[in-house]
Amino acid sequence: MTTADTAAVPAFAAPVPSPVEPLPAQLLTALGQHRMATTGQLHALLRPAARRQTVNTPLNELRRQGLVDYTVLPRSRGMRAWYLTGDGVRMVKDFPALRGRPPYPITSATAASLKTPHTLTVLRTHLAFVADAQERGDEHGFLDWTPEVSHSPGDSEKIITDALMHYTLTGPGQRTKLRAFVEVDRTTMSSERLASKLIDYARFWSYEPQPVGRQRSRQPVLAGPIWLRWYPVYPRILFILTGGTQQVLNNRISDLQAMVAQHPLVATMARTVPLGATVLGDLEAQGPTSDVWVPLSGGESRPWTEL
Repeated sequence: MTTADTAAVPAFAAPVPSPVEPLPAQLLTALGQHRMATTGQLHALLRPAARRQTVNTPLNELRRQGLVDYTVLPRSRGMRAWYLTGDGVRMVKDFPALRGRPPYPITSATAASLKTPHTLTVLRTHLAFVADAQERGDEHGFLDWTPEVSHSPGDSEKIITDALMHYTLTGPGQRTKLRAFVEVDRTTMSSERLASKLIDYARFWSYEPQPVGRQRSRQPVLAGPIWLRWYPVYPRILFILTGGTQQVLNNRISDLQAMVAQHPLVATMARTVPLGATVLGDLEAQGPTSDVWVPLSGGESRPWTEL
């Protein structure tokens, strides 16, 4: 786990201190990483074996210090969704774990309430992988899931994935590092628009920048597609669907499969990049490494690690 800048950590004792960094610093880091989280989600991420009060106490102290605030979720019996205030954003920007992360300050409870449905659903997805990794003995913590990662597929356009996941499978004498672009769909866009995201990913997969004029730098230029600047292997692409009936979600998965079958560039990418889709409820009930993933290139359902 990355050590936070302890000089900037609020000066009060964490109820259950981590041997690496205090719980208040971890709470600030988690909110800086994930933008927003409920008390229960923070508890599951940081202290799953402790009492809920272990997380409640420092959260309330951070709020008194003006570093975090919350919005109450509608129809939730008072459930709080926490986020960093402007002062909190300024504090965490220099935390080592968050360097390079663009700040997206939430300026009011009203603004927070508009972001909660999608942000908290993306975090729900992450928690399913966290719980599965803990049970299996794999490595996947709260900093191994980065929401809202942006890349350019060329032509000055951007593709923003809901989350970039890092996951390490562990076994006797073996460690396998996996990465995935994660798209969480709440059935708020058309099925056609959802499927077209595969075209954007395929364009990013295939895009090779062309040198213009004489190279001014003496540094060697990396040949090949642009994604090699960030990844040794192109991340697999995972779609997690929710917010509709089973038939609606099945239809959306079928449309994703049709895009793979019918679009030439997507079909070419699918020969080397694993693509899969599942339903969030199945993911939470059975776990990511169960046979809940539908390969978008066809075949029987399987774990995401075997797509």
